[in-house]
Amino acid sequence: MSGGDSVRADVWLWRARFFKSRSLAARFLDEGRVRLTREGAESRIDKCARPVRAGDHLVFASGGRLTAVEILALGERRGPPAEARTLYRALEAPATPDTGVA
Repeated sequence: MSGGDSVRADVWLWRARFFKSRSLAARFLDEGRVRLTREGAESRIDKCARPVRAGDHLVFASGGRLTAVEILALGERRGPPAEARTLYRALEAPATPDTGVA
């Protein structure tokens, strides 16, 4: 795969080690469970082939946890966990509305 300025969303999620396989990442994306924010515009990724690029923000829930990351690099391969962590920066998860229940 060439080192262009974008990469498929499923490939990036797999390279960054959020999913054990590309097919799991693809299924997750095809279900529309990932939000993409690019240049202030938010959208839902509904196809695994949608491109992502450095500077994009992704928000998704997996394993009962809300994950929010900024893409820093696209990567060339699925490397060890230490290498995968250089591909993104964790962001503070979006705030949930306060229900007012104590």
